[in-house]
Amino acid sequence: MHANFHQLVERCEQFNQQKLTRALAVMHRYGQQVFQLLPVLLHHHHPLLPGYVPGDVPAGICQFVPNACQREFIDELCRAANGHQGLEQHRGEILGLYSMGSTSSIGQGHRSDLDIWVCHAHTMEPARAALLQQKCLLISKWAEQRGVELNFFLIPDNKFRTDNQQWVEGESCGSAQHLLLLDEFYRSHLRIAGKRLVWMFAPGKLGPDYDRFVAEQFANGTLNHDEWLDLGGFARIPAEEYFGSALWQLYKSIDSPYKAVLKTVLMEAYSHEYPDTQLLCRQLKEEFQKAEELNETQDHYVVMLEKVTDYLKSIGDEKRLDLVRRCFYLKVSEALTAEQESDDSLAWRRRIIDRLIELWGWPAEKLAKLDDRENWKVEEVKAAYGELLEALMQSYRSLIQFARRNNISESINPEDIGILSRKLYAAFENLPGKVQLINLRIAPDLSESDISLVQVPAGRVNQAGWYLYKYGLSPAEIIGRSAIEHSDYVSRLVAWAHFNGLLTERTQWHLFNQSTDLTLQQLQEFSQDLAELFPVRLPSPSNLALSRPCEVRHLAIYLNLEEDPTARRRDRAIEFGASTSDPFSFGRQRENLVGSVDIIYRNSWDEVRTLHFDGETAVVDSLTAMLGKMHQGASPPETLNVYCYSRHLRSLLRTRFEQLVRECIELRLGPVNGHRIKRLQLGTEQFGIFFERRGVSVKHMEPERVSTPAGAMPAQGRSHGESQRNYALRLDQHQRQPVPEVVDAYASEGLVQFFFESSGEGYNLYILDEANRTEVYHQVAGSKDDLVLSINRLYTANQEQTAGQSHFSHFNLPQYYEIVRTDDEVRVLTFRTSKDDREPQQADPA
Repeated sequence: MHANFHQLVERCEQFNQQKLTRALAVMHRYGQQVFQLLPVLLHHHHPLLPGYVPGDVPAGICQFVPNACQREFIDELCRAANGHQGLEQHRGEILGLYSMGSTSSIGQGHRSDLDIWVCHAHTMEPARAALLQQKCLLISKWAEQRGVELNFFLIPDNKFRTDNQQWVEGESCGSAQHLLLLDEFYRSHLRIAGKRLVWMFAPGKLGPDYDRFVAEQFANGTLNHDEWLDLGGFARIPAEEYFGSALWQLYKSIDSPYKAVLKTVLMEAYSHEYPDTQLLCRQLKEEFQKAEELNETQDHYVVMLEKVTDYLKSIGDEKRLDLVRRCFYLKVSEALTAEQESDDSLAWRRRIIDRLIELWGWPAEKLAKLDDRENWKVEEVKAAYGELLEALMQSYRSLIQFARRNNISESINPEDIGILSRKLYAAFENLPGKVQLINLRIAPDLSESDISLVQVPAGRVNQAGWYLYKYGLSPAEIIGRSAIEHSDYVSRLVAWAHFNGLLTERTQWHLFNQSTDLTLQQLQEFSQDLAELFPVRLPSPSNLALSRPCEVRHLAIYLNLEEDPTARRRDRAIEFGASTSDPFSFGRQRENLVGSVDIIYRNSWDEVRTLHFDGETAVVDSLTAMLGKMHQGASPPETLNVYCYSRHLRSLLRTRFEQLVRECIELRLGPVNGHRIKRLQLGTEQFGIFFERRGVSVKHMEPERVSTPAGAMPAQGRSHGESQRNYALRLDQHQRQPVPEVVDAYASEGLVQFFFESSGEGYNLYILDEANRTEVYHQVAGSKDDLVLSINRLYTANQEQTAGQSHFSHFNLPQYYEIVRTDDEVRVLTFRTSKDDREPQQADPA
C-alpha cells in the first residue's frame, strides 16, 4: 500500500468527517434528519422504523458505530419498543453506505438529491436482495414526504468485475455506464457508514496489476476483509462506454441541464485523450495521498471544471468554455443564498467562487444577470435553453464521431438505447406542431401578467400567422418589442404559453385579430378549457411506455376557434327540419357549420402535439390526421374532450363531432375484417373514410343511393307530425341580453339542458351546455316537438348503430324544460310534447 498508509487512514477519517459536516451545513432541517438517520434505518430492522418490510430483510452495516444524534434516536425508539428487543443486529450484511454525486462538494445545493450506494456481498440471495431493495424504496418514499429526493442503488461487491446486466430504471443508468460510473463514484464518494474503500489507498500507477496487488495486501494482513471493501480498479475504459455515458448525461439534462453540460463535455474530453484517458478519480486520489488539508484541489466539481476548461482551451472553443463557466457558477450559486453567505461553515464555497470569478475576469453586469436567475423570464430562458441544447448536442455529435473513428459499437443494450433515445426525442426533438418545453429547471417562474396575440393576414410585410407577445397592446407597451413565438395557428401558441408556465389564472389576454372569427371572449374560454384539461406536468412516462410505439393518451378537440361559419349568419334565418339538423350538412342550404378544427393531445411519451385544420374539408382532414396517430392494437385515449366556440349551435356541433370521433376511433382500433368505410356528408359533398389495418384515408364519394322499403317514407322526408314541416331558427346577434335567473338556478354541470320560453308568435331558447355556458336564441319559429325530436335523434344515432358497443359519453339525453310566467312568478316545468295529455309537472332541479 502507500508508504504512509497508517497516516493516510487517519487523514481519510479526518477528511471524511469534514465532508460530512460540509454536506449537512447545506441541507435544510429535514434533509439533515434524513441523512443522519440513513445508517440507523439500514443497520436496524424494526416495525417502528421507516421502511419496515416483513421477512428476512438483510440488515446490519459493517463497522457502524452510531454518533450522539443517532444514539439519541435509537434510545427513543427503544423506549417506545420497551427495550432493545429487535434492534440489536449481529450480522453485517451491508458492507458500506456511501453517497455519490454533488454531496459535500461545492456543487451541492439545498435542493440537491441524495444518491446512496448500498454495497453488499454478491453472494446475497436474490430474494433477500429484492427485500432490501423494497425496504430502500419505502425509505425513499418516507424521505420524499420530508421534501428530500433520495435514490438508493444496490451495488454487489463484484459489480465492476462482471458484465453489466442492469437495465435503465428510474435513476439507474443501467447499461449506459459501467466503469465510467465507477470513476464518478470514486471521485465523488462520501462514506456514511461501513467499510473504507481500498481504491483510495492503493498506489496510482498500478493499471492492470491492481487486482493482483490488492489480493497480496489482503493475503499478507495489511488489509482485512472486515474493514475494507474493494470494488475494483481500471485496466482501461472501453471506448464503447463513452457513447452510452453521453446518452445518459443527455437524459439527465432534462432535469439538471447545467450539471449535464459539464459532465457531457467531460465525456468528450475523456474521449479526446483515448486510449490514455486521464481519469479524474486517479487525479483526486493523487491529491488526497499528498494533501495536508482538505481544500479545493480535492473538490470533484472544481477538478471537473478544470479538466473541461483545459480541453476546451486546447481545441479553441471559447464559446462553450464561457457556457461551461456559467453552468458551473449557476450550479454552485444554488447553494449560496443570501442567508447562507454569512454562514462560516460555507465560507469555503464563497472563497472558491470569488477566486474563479476574478480568474475569468467577469464584469459586474454579467454577474448581476446570472445572480438574477430567480427572476429570469421567457426571453432569458429561451436563450439559455438554446445554448444548453446546442452544447449538449455538440458533445453528443463529437462522441458519435469518436465512435466511428474507433470503429466501435455501443456497449449499451438495445432496450436501454431505445428508452433513452425516445425520452430524448420527446424532450428535445423540434417537430411541426409540437409544444417545445424550454424551461428545464432554468428559472423558477415564467408566469406573465399580460399576454397578447396578434394576427397578421397573408400579403403583409411580416410573415402571415399569429404572434405571441408578453405585453399588452398599447403602443407604449408593444412598439419595438419582439414576439416570443410565431405560429400559423393560434392554438399552438396558447398551448405553448400554457405548458411553459406563462399562463396563470391571473394572466390577462389581449387580442388583435384581423381576418379570423376569434374573439377575446372565445380566446379566454379556450385558454381556460385548455388549463382545466391539461396539467402542465405529469409523472414521467414509464420505461414500458417508452419501449413501445407512442399512443394518444389525452385528446382534446376545439371546433370553430378561428373559423366560425355560424358567426356570419347574424340576421339570416337557417331553415331546417328534423332531417336537416346535422351540423355538417345543416338546413335547407346544406351548409357545413365546422370551419376549423384544432387538436391538442398528449401521448404516452409525454409529448404535447397540436394540429390545425380549416376550410370545407377540415372535418375529414382532422379525423384522418388524428386517426393516423393511432395504430392498430393501441389503447383508446384515456380522455377525449370536444369543445366548441361557435357563436351559435355549440351543443349541436360539439355533440355531433364527439359522436363522430368516438365512432371513428372505435373503427380504427377495432379488429379489421376487410375494408370498412364511414360515409360522411359535408355540406353538399359526400366523403368516405376508409379504415384499413395500415392506416386511414379519405376519398370524395358519389352520393349514395338508398332504397326505400315499400310503404316507408324517404329518410329525408321523415319527420314527427306533419311531413316536411320545417321551421326557422333566427340567430340573434344580441346574445349579451340577460338569461333568466331561473335558468342559472337549474344549471347542472355535465348535462346539456334546453329551456323554452314563449315569446309572441315564437319562443326563446336557452341552452346550457355541460360546462354551464349559455347559448341564447330569440324568436324561434317552428315546432318545439320537431326540434326536440331532431336533437334526440342526433344524440341517440350512435347508440342505435353500435348496439351497446359504443363508449359514447353523452348516453343521457339532454334535458328539456318550459319556462312559465304567471303573474309575477316564474316556474320551470318539465317539457312535454303536444301529444302528451298529462299535465306538465314541476321540474326537479336535482
